[in-house]
Amino acid sequence: MVTRYYALLLLLLAAGSSTLAQDIPVVAPGATVKEIAKQFAFTEGPAVNKQGDIYFTDQPNDKIWKYDVNGKLSLFMDKTGRSNGLYIDKKGNIISCADEKDELWSISPSKKVTVLLSDYEGKMLNGPNDLWIDPKGGIYFTDPFYPRDYWTRKTPDIKEQKVYYLPKGKKAAVVAADGLVKPNGIVGTPDGKYLYVADLEAGKTYRYNINPDGSLTAKQLFVSQGSDGMTLDSEGNLYITGQGVTIYDNTGKKLGNIPIPAHWTGNVCFGGKDRKTLFITASEAIYTLQMRVKGVE
Repeated sequence: MVTRYYALLLLLLAAGSSTLAQDIPVVAPGATVKEIAKQFAFTEGPAVNKQGDIYFTDQPNDKIWKYDVNGKLSLFMDKTGRSNGLYIDKKGNIISCADEKDELWSISPSKKVTVLLSDYEGKMLNGPNDLWIDPKGGIYFTDPFYPRDYWTRKTPDIKEQKVYYLPKGKKAAVVAADGLVKPNGIVGTPDGKYLYVADLEAGKTYRYNINPDGSLTAKQLFVSQGSDGMTLDSEGNLYITGQGVTIYDNTGKKLGNIPIPAHWTGNVCFGGKDRKTLFITASEAIYTLQMRVKGVE
């Protein structure tokens, strides 16, 4: 009975998503949420390259998949260090939160792996989760502690769960933000002035000023809602995930929620040739929605 009720609920969410999505001004007229594939264990970490192709992870299965601008889905890489969040740098390398050994990886287009970071002051990181690369090439990443079944350790080496910054070309990270319960989603503005950090367990998302040296100041509560993954569009709107996709303008005003027929929406990014395809990773599936606005990542 519970299974049948859950199935019905998902159908209702799917049926209602198109109507509700069309009420949101940034969604393209007449657009509906489309399921692309439902063959994964748990999807995460979507990132877009210069061409508009999207790479995403199926973390429990330790794989990175590619969804290209022509709508073709293909396996890009197996044995990815249990990659979670991804971001693609200016050279086309996939920068990965590889939490099998709690490292940051650079994966070249030919799948060559370079370990960028393996510890903080000699201590194992908690579990790099999500990341954003600033215009200078520096990497901000969140480091919450979510014990995995495949980890041998069950307690963290670093008690606090923080945001770190790895300057371009450096081998040591510095603490960028602390005082958070469990930081998760992270994204910055393309001009490099502001950084959004979601504290998922606290149910809050903050905005920081980014200083020229990469340090963060002027922490401000942006919305009283946490998030898994996040992205921004060309109008400065912030897209928050968890229960569907919730969109806020740059003042924190809620524009609406896009229901997704999945128990958890993990992450989101823009892709496609014109960057107007919203790509959504949600548990066992991936979805798309055509938008009026473009992505900026």
